[in-house]
Amino acid sequence: MRRLSSPSWVVSEESSAAVEGDTALVYPGPAPGPAPAPCSRPARPVREGVGRPARYHPPGGRTPFDRPGPPRSRPAASPPGGGRGVLKRLDLRGLGPDVAAALPRPALSPDGPLEAVRAILARVRAGGDAAVRECTERFDGVRLDALAVGAGAMAEAVEGLDPGLRQALEAAIEAVTAYHREQVRLDARHERDGVVVRDLRRPVARAGVYVPGGRARYPSTVIMAAVPAQVAGVEEVALCVPPGPDGEVPGVTLAAAGLAGITEVYRIGGAQAIGALAYGTGTIRPVDVIVGPGNAYVALAKREVAAEGLVAVPAGFAGPSEVVVVADETTPVTYAALDVMVQAEHGPDGLAWLVTWSEEVAEAVTAEVERLVADAPRRHDIAATLAAGGYAALVDGPEAAMAVANAVAPEHLQLMTADPEALVGLVRNAGAVFCGPWAPASVGDYLAGPSHVLPTFGSARYASGLRVDDFVRSVHVVTLDEQALAGVAPHVAAIAEAEGLATHAESVRARVRASAPARPS
Repeated sequence: MRRLSSPSWVVSEESSAAVEGDTALVYPGPAPGPAPAPCSRPARPVREGVGRPARYHPPGGRTPFDRPGPPRSRPAASPPGGGRGVLKRLDLRGLGPDVAAALPRPALSPDGPLEAVRAILARVRAGGDAAVRECTERFDGVRLDALAVGAGAMAEAVEGLDPGLRQALEAAIEAVTAYHREQVRLDARHERDGVVVRDLRRPVARAGVYVPGGRARYPSTVIMAAVPAQVAGVEEVALCVPPGPDGEVPGVTLAAAGLAGITEVYRIGGAQAIGALAYGTGTIRPVDVIVGPGNAYVALAKREVAAEGLVAVPAGFAGPSEVVVVADETTPVTYAALDVMVQAEHGPDGLAWLVTWSEEVAEAVTAEVERLVADAPRRHDIAATLAAGGYAALVDGPEAAMAVANAVAPEHLQLMTADPEALVGLVRNAGAVFCGPWAPASVGDYLAGPSHVLPTFGSARYASGLRVDDFVRSVHVVTLDEQALAGVAPHVAAIAEAEGLATHAESVRARVRASAPARPS
């Protein structure tokens, strides 16, 4: 192993994670797990500062959460017990309205994958199927003969489902369908002073859905991303899923696609999948919209192809998972600890916050998290996430807690207090909110109805979760008769002339002159 200039980071030369010159960054000491491939599962380093909390760095170019601000003093962070899987303590009491400025925030990382993502996209654009196969072999270690999954494999996956799991997936499809049908808006008509405007709602023709793989199987994401598109009226949905070591898409993910009525599935992942959906290849036709969560490589790839004007992507940065749990003395300690861990279970790069105004609650939940992590089946992923982005914040009271939550702008916000409804009115920035001890975010992940594809990296400040509107365009149709045009023409001409656009003005004046009755000679 060779060491970087910073003593806090170590580079593994044995990892296959080098992409277009990038290196794999892992934590010093015993690794929390095998080094991930960069196109689908990058590790994110965290540098610890003296006398300030750790800051987490999204692996890549500037994200929506990277925003400048004046330098402020930061409270010291102390990991109680010093264990890898515990929450770093932040004492934010007494900071008043300046609490947001004292929080650890994502920062621009100079060692991110943006250039690697751009190189992969350029290769796919130029090389098509061959480039996609090359990237898949290089980064996933799988040599593919065919990119597409056959209909027979999907049918076989559906037939092989455990009956209980099939019933659960069908229930999820039903719930997500029912919720999103409420979002469908019909064509509208507006009339004022004879000017008639009709609003036509038209779905895109073709949508691409990205479903992560590697660390876990995500049949739920198939449902949460594809069903809203189907409800919107999208005729064609193309699904991309990273292949497993055997070169195949996990059976349960294929089965979910089959149950949801998706017939077009490709066994590719990472930035190369986004490139294939955007540019098209010999096998894959280009799409109009790309949706679905992913790590920083996938999220950055979506932003890159959208910036080229090729496809639309939802405004939110759908990256690694995040949660903020607000708790008080009435919160069941084990519930709070589990819910802090739930989103961390997805692996490194996420955020997990506990926010409370009780020292006893902070201590009890932190200790319970440490106890539960030790026995968790995915303890390595949970420990890595908490080591980088796990915090227990002490604040002055409920309003201060909500100020912290709004500053973090998390993907998931859980209000596990005695009166959660009293806090709902203070919510400004969150992807989704869950109220009370009986509404864990896990229900939203699978069965509540709204899509679990939610904004991360602070993009909940300006973006929403995936909706029907992400697949629909509004086309307005304007109609006027002679009388209506005569009424608005003076205003149109006045504004056009103020802008120096004489032809705009003449386009209405000529019509008014032509429709005016001829003067008697």
